Amino acid sequence: MTTSILVTGGTGTLGGHVVPLLRDAGRTVRVLSRHSREPEDGVEYVTGDLLKDEGIEAAVDGAEIVLHLAGGPKGDDEATSNLVRAASRAGVQHMVYISVIGADTMPLGYFRAKLGAERAVADSGIPWTTLRAAQFHDLVLTVVRKMGKMPVVPCPGGLRFQPVDSREVAARLVELTLGEPSGPVPDLAGPTVYGMAELARGYLRARGRSRLMMPMRMPGKVGRAYRAGENLSFEGATVGKRTWEDFLAERLG
Repeated sequence: MTTSILVTGGTGTLGGHVVPLLRDAGRTVRVLSRHSREPEDGVEYVTGDLLKDEGIEAAVDGAEIVLHLAGGPKGDDEATSNLVRAASRAGVQHMVYISVIGADTMPLGYFRAKLGAERAVADSGIPWTTLRAAQFHDLVLTVVRKMGKMPVVPCPGGLRFQPVDSREVAARLVELTLGEPSGPVPDLAGPTVYGMAELARGYLRARGRSRLMMPMRMPGKVGRAYRAGENLSFEGATVGKRTWEDFLAERLG
């Protein structure tokens, strides 16, 4: 069976939504994973490591489209460069990449690596599409869960987010993957901007808990960037529908 779409990061939060949607669309899917897995429901798994440049040639062999979801706390630029080199040699016809809002403005290593990855895709010679999205509700939940275990919750002033539902991002990515290469497309953000204290309080209310909140100031360039809203997107952005409250009600009951 010819593999038409390779998905990196197909076993993660986003990939867990994307892969079934591609299968429902009748597409054959291959997933690149660092851990071996048996084929299931028409999905083939190939073992490899983007950052170590291992197993990529076999993964891209025969793929018409590459949907690049894999990412980590560092090294995304290098991992993506390894992927696009192999994809170019394999004759891939469309590269789709998920990035993050603020990749070109936030003075943090994670964002700089995302920008480097965007440039690697754009400079690859492969027709491409890149979508920047806000932080997922799932990630915010992980953060506030950890914060909620503290007797006093630190709340940096000016730290705001537009959390978006990962399923809405997945649906948009599948739409882009099955469409024509579009270059940079409008950002995808959640419907509401929240301060860190609001997100923490929402979580604590949903769990029937309360904590003292301790305001604090973020120093330096990072603090100034967050206070300026460099990680937010408004004009021209696509806005999701599911709010943080909707997500918490579903996830925590």
